[in-house]
Amino acid sequence: MHKTLEKITNHIIEKSKKKRLRYLDEMRFAEDNHLLKKTISCTNLAHACAALPKNEKDIYLANNSKNIGIITAYNDMLSAHQPFEKFPDIIRNQCEQLGLTAQVASGVPAMCDGITQGYAGMELSLFSRDIIAQSTAIGLSHACFDGVVYLGVCDKIIPALLIAALRFGYLPSVFCPAGPMASGISNKEKANVRNLYAEGKATQNDLLSSEIKAYHSAGTCTFYGTANSNQMLMEIAGLHLSHTTFIPPHSPMRETATRDAIACLNEMIKNQKKLYHIIDERTIVNMIVALCATGGSTNLTIHLITIAKSAGIDIDWDDINAISDITPLLCRLYPNGSADVNQFHQAGGVRYLIHELSRKGLIHNTPTITHQSLYDTACSDNNNQEILRTIDNPFSATGGLIAVDGNIGKAVVKVSAVPIERRLITAPAKVFYSQEEFTSAFQKNLLNTDFVAILPFQGPSACGMPELHKLVPALTVLQNRGFKVALVTDGRMSGASGAVAAAIHISPEAIKGGLIGRISDGDIITLDCTNKTLRAESQFYNDFKPKKDISGFGRELFDIYRKNVSDASTGATIFEFYTSD
Repeated sequence: MHKTLEKITNHIIEKSKKKRLRYLDEMRFAEDNHLLKKTISCTNLAHACAALPKNEKDIYLANNSKNIGIITAYNDMLSAHQPFEKFPDIIRNQCEQLGLTAQVASGVPAMCDGITQGYAGMELSLFSRDIIAQSTAIGLSHACFDGVVYLGVCDKIIPALLIAALRFGYLPSVFCPAGPMASGISNKEKANVRNLYAEGKATQNDLLSSEIKAYHSAGTCTFYGTANSNQMLMEIAGLHLSHTTFIPPHSPMRETATRDAIACLNEMIKNQKKLYHIIDERTIVNMIVALCATGGSTNLTIHLITIAKSAGIDIDWDDINAISDITPLLCRLYPNGSADVNQFHQAGGVRYLIHELSRKGLIHNTPTITHQSLYDTACSDNNNQEILRTIDNPFSATGGLIAVDGNIGKAVVKVSAVPIERRLITAPAKVFYSQEEFTSAFQKNLLNTDFVAILPFQGPSACGMPELHKLVPALTVLQNRGFKVALVTDGRMSGASGAVAAAIHISPEAIKGGLIGRISDGDIITLDCTNKTLRAESQFYNDFKPKKDISGFGRELFDIYRKNVSDASTGATIFEFYTSD
């Protein structure tokens, strides 16, 4: 093992010791006391199988038969989740061939940040993660399942499913992806039309035509945003079958992979291999390493903290920073390159990434859902060094994500797409309290200067921490005009963060007294991604607190979340795991 990575891992193990022991004790207790069919009452049992066809009911009621629970995030307006419509039938059919039964235990909500981007619905996005986790727990509360199949892909769904799955870690579990849509127009062309539209040089019809060509069929969006970062990490965690993550939805191989996953789950049940046997501190470290090595989504710097907490593991942004310092950037995927995930998969994909990281001891050899260890899934085949590099010839010596700190607070920056010469900026602040304020100023040509855009009161307690991608085209245009610009906010950006330096997820957030809320126009701000600092040269005189209407569009139903959510730096969650420690 790489000595520093081993030291970081041991540090995480040591500081998590009490919480992790409590988690393992809980899993073993639940394992010993789990209510299976043989122990629940006849009335409960009858309810549980009442709707099954007779042939499946006979299997279900047989001695020692096993029943699989399906947790699905299917809906047919999200391209990434639409393919899951047919998965339960495939799973039931495969289970029948194996002498098992399967039931959909729960459908969980799934929303798309790409659809709600820039509108009121985006303020529900982050909170949907914890709701999906709770919905999963409701489905599994029936306690009639010997194993679980989780069907999900996108931004909050996979983290939520894993958070919940770890609370039911005494059950054998597999995750089945749906795969990406076929490549449409190039990401470069898509971004160019967006920038032209922001400058008024392309019409709305031009923009719509471009977007339709980019997002055109069932499957995950093909750029390397949060959804595909999720999927890559699930394979790194050993919860997907190797090299199946980025198989397209309608390929015959997709159904084969799903059937193989169910066969794998059957073997796990036979061998009493549980989820908590697979996910430990080393797995979480591996996920951080892979995120940094690929320049993945900033959202995962929030989600991984909560995922780890769910398993009694304590990580923070300092751990992510330390890992990023020793992890070379091995991938160029849009937005930190031109390739998409289909090209990444064809170049060698996750298997090649594992191979290269293992060569320098930068990834632990952890268990997977199969009999193979993670190292066993590695492959040295790579046919495109412009997308995937060797560890001896990386795109960068350090990882694509960093945390910065200073008198404004802690923040996360995705540096993988930011040119080196744009990673240091010192400029006056311009404060905006909404994306609309910013875009209005841009359209009035009031921003043709060097500046740091400050957007406070966008955090989880203020309004649910929406992504702020409406800012990206305008900031990109200004940067292309030769101005030095950056963004500092307690809101989010995500895996689509591009070539403009953006310090996001500021903690503490403005509404909780964070100093980002007291910056005034003209205060000098320094964002230094090399030295990982973020400072305001000011006395923090601004006492203005905007009154934001957070009713309408269902937002009033989420007040309990806004009042109880933690800072982004601690996972932006309402869940409190092992707080007495």
